[in-house]
Amino acid sequence: MIVAGCDVGSRTGKVVIMDDGRVLAWNIVPRSVNFAETARQALDGALAQAGLTLEDVGYIIGTGYGKGRIPFAQEVATEIACQSAGAAWLEPRVRTVIDMGGQDCKVLRTDGRGLVSDFVMNDKCASGTGRFLEDIARILEVSLEEMGPLSLEATAPVSISSQCSVFAKSEVVSLIAERQTVRDILAGIHEAVVRRLVTLVHRLGLEEPVLFSGGVAKNAGLVRRVNERLGIELVSASIDPQVIGALGAALLAGRAANGGGTKG
Repeated sequence: MIVAGCDVGSRTGKVVIMDDGRVLAWNIVPRSVNFAETARQALDGALAQAGLTLEDVGYIIGTGYGKGRIPFAQEVATEIACQSAGAAWLEPRVRTVIDMGGQDCKVLRTDGRGLVSDFVMNDKCASGTGRFLEDIARILEVSLEEMGPLSLEATAPVSISSQCSVFAKSEVVSLIAERQTVRDILAGIHEAVVRRLVTLVHRLGLEEPVLFSGGVAKNAGLVRRVNERLGIELVSASIDPQVIGALGAALLAGRAANGGGTKG
C-alpha cells in the first residue's frame, strides 16, 4: 500500500511517500502562516514527483509542530516517535539521534527497531535552534547555505559568551562594529550552538552510532564541530536529513495500514 508521512515544522513542511518500504518521493516547502496550506503544498509536490494523486495514498500520518492542523492525515504521531522510526530504517545500528529543527533541539535514544527508550529536549531558548541560526544569517547578510562553509574558513574564531539568543545576537552586532570578520563570527556562533547541543547529548548519555537529523544537519560547520566535540563520526543519512521525521511518519503509516501500532 502507498502511504505518506507529513511533517509540518516551525519553518518548513515535509512529505515522504512510500510504497512497500520504498521511498517514492519526498518534498520540502517553506512554512506559510497557514499550516494546512503548507501541508497541502508539501504533499502536492511529492505527489507530482511520484506521479500519484491523493486518492492513490492509502494512509497518512502527520507529525511536527503543526501536526494537529494537517487536514488529510488519518492519524498523528509525536516527533520523537517519527525521528526514531526514520533513523532506525535508515541505519538500524543508530542508538542516538540528534534532531535540531527550527523551534527546538532533541536528543533521543533508540533501540534500532524504532522504539524510543529516553530523550532530552531544549525548547526553552532559541540559541540552540535553526531559528537562531536564521537570525544570525540575516544579521550577517549571508545565506543559511553559506553559514557552515564560511565558518570553516575562520582564521581567528571569536568567543560568544552569551547563552541567551537575544544577548548573543546583540553580541554579534557588537563584534561587527569591532570589525571582526564574518567568518570568525560564524565560527564563534557555531561553537556556541554546539556547546549547548553537546550538553544535551551528555545529559542523555552518549551512545554510538549517532545520527544528526533536521534541517540544521545540512550545516557542514556544525557537523564538523559536533564530530570534534563528541570525538565521533556522525552517521551520514542516505536521505535529506530534513525529511527524517516525515520518513518516520510514513513508516508508521505503513504499520498502521497493516494493523500495527504507531507508538515509538
